[in-house]
Amino acid sequence: MSGINRQLTIDARQVAKHIAGTPQMQRLLKRGLAAHVFNDETTMNIVAQAIIENGQFTGIIRGYERYGMFFDELIGYRISPDGSRIPLYYGEIKINADDQYHVIPRTRPSEE
Repeated sequence: MSGINRQLTIDARQVAKHIAGTPQMQRLLKRGLAAHVFNDETTMNIVAQAIIENGQFTGIIRGYERYGMFFDELIGYRISPDGSRIPLYYGEIKINADDQYHVIPRTRPSEE
């Protein structure tokens, strides 16, 4: 089965940490964590819509239902605390028990 066939709402609390340059993204780096950020908010919205329409279910991992897909074009970067960047081409939607979702650029699908 591909796509997500039910009504979802975006979890707005999670959006800013996946946009480059936001205080939430900077907070992750200051804590010594990598930040997975989209090129921009428009890219994030395009990726979310594509996954909702055509993403593949990848399982329930760490309590979230997950769907994802690879993209031909760069969608974002993984930024390490030291400033190094890894280009990202995979997008993943995490859905919680309340059918709220947020989308994340990643290197590959999440694993247990």
